[in-house]
Amino acid sequence: MSRLAGKTAVVIGGVGGIGGAISDRFAREGAAVQATSRRVGVAEPTYDAGEIRERQVDASDPASLQSFFDEIADVGGLDVLVVNAGLSEHAPLDAITEDHFDRTFGLNVRSMVFAVQSAAAIMAPGGSVVLVGSIADVLGTTGYGAYGASKAAVRAFARTWANELAPRGIRVNVVAPGPTDTAMFESASDEIRAALTAAIPLGRMARPDEVAAAALFLASDESSFVTGASLPIDGGMAQI
Repeated sequence: MSRLAGKTAVVIGGVGGIGGAISDRFAREGAAVQATSRRVGVAEPTYDAGEIRERQVDASDPASLQSFFDEIADVGGLDVLVVNAGLSEHAPLDAITEDHFDRTFGLNVRSMVFAVQSAAAIMAPGGSVVLVGSIADVLGTTGYGAYGASKAAVRAFARTWANELAPRGIRVNVVAPGPTDTAMFESASDEIRAALTAAIPLGRMARPDEVAAAALFLASDESSFVTGASLPIDGGMAQI
């Protein structure tokens, strides 16, 4: 049985990489998916059990987000929100600039706040919010202080919103990937890939579809008694 049959899902940052894998899996599970991206692209294929509609939305612009969610409200509301849009840039303490800090927190945190705010306003009881965090929120990876701190903020907001939205029957959870074999890592050197892999007990990076499977669990009724949680998908990297 399709686990998201009849559901409307929005995936912010839902084109390519982890977000694209989530959009694809949700559609295959029966959801009508609205996948946002800053880029304009061709429409994704329609599946037998669901569909993906690619939308150009600037997640860093609250007005653009609000306009998008107003459209979703006009056509029937929302059941599932995934916030995946984010960026990761290397900058050790002595290299952090105001621009680097503002870009990182602007997209990874500020955009997420206003996306959830707009989505929660039109989400019915039984809805689910899934935030894409990272195990970087606990690792303290050299050169990624702003990124790690932004993902710690994601985790903190999830806890608070789980509390605030529970009376409305809306659950809020985090899926926290470790290193994932997306296009971002394709250009990485063999040395970097080897170092990452060596730190993962299961001996490899995650696949995007494995992160999508976890997001599906948190979005679906299979996790109906789960809220405020963070589910690591890291092969044990930050767990053991």
